[in-house]
Amino acid sequence: MIWCDGALRDADSARLSVLDHGLTVGDGVFETLKATDGRAFALTRHLDRLASSARIMGLPAPDPDEVREACREVLRANPMPLGRLRITYTGGVAPPGSGRSAARPSLVVTLTETQRPAATTAVVTVPWTRNERSALAGAKSTSYAENVVALAHAHQHGAGEALFANTAGRLCEGTASNVFVVLDGELHTPPLSSGCLPGITRALVVEWSGAKETDLPFDVLEQADEIFLTSSLRDVQPVHAVDGRQRPGTPGPVTARALRTFTERAAADLDP
Repeated sequence: MIWCDGALRDADSARLSVLDHGLTVGDGVFETLKATDGRAFALTRHLDRLASSARIMGLPAPDPDEVREACREVLRANPMPLGRLRITYTGGVAPPGSGRSAARPSLVVTLTETQRPAATTAVVTVPWTRNERSALAGAKSTSYAENVVALAHAHQHGAGEALFANTAGRLCEGTASNVFVVLDGELHTPPLSSGCLPGITRALVVEWSGAKETDLPFDVLEQADEIFLTSSLRDVQPVHAVDGRQRPGTPGPVTARALRTFTERAAADLDP
């Protein structure tokens, strides 16, 4: 069951127009949340970021009460132990081309079953860059094709994620993750000024584990004592290989502590 056009519908009747701006030009924003036994994690933070992304994109502000209701209804209608709750909010129907219309934005909420992530993952670096000065910097936009290309590249090379530098050659993020490194026992992650997405799990790890937001060169991945990724579905995921080079001792002590802290605090508070 899917929330679409203001109501809960089955998959056969949940439809958007072929002229929806989210389809024709990627004019939309979205959030992905982890849902365990019908309970979404960090919903308030995700709704705040949805509103922030819409603001960056110049879309009307989503109604948080409507989005909450849609999430509740979808979670109730689709019981499952572990799910990917997806909120998609687009510019609605508009003429072909970049110009928007006065149409009401489209809101779609879906829940699909997912599996727990692997205990560790391999990553590859890619030659393409994030533009930290982009008009979309900081927005979780549905314009996701460059992530599709980069992730396919990672899979072709036996890795689970691809990591980007930005246009200044500094470490930025993954296709759907933030990245943390340990240097001399201290935990670091690129600042938002690098162009990385303000990840929800990233923010919680910074708060709960005291990570420093640091401008880092891309080759820090070769020097780091430990590396891990964060995202709503990964939580904290240690990296055991970079560009085919194995990293023995994964997870290291700092990563293990961050993982333990996140797991304990997330279990204690569903909406931190």
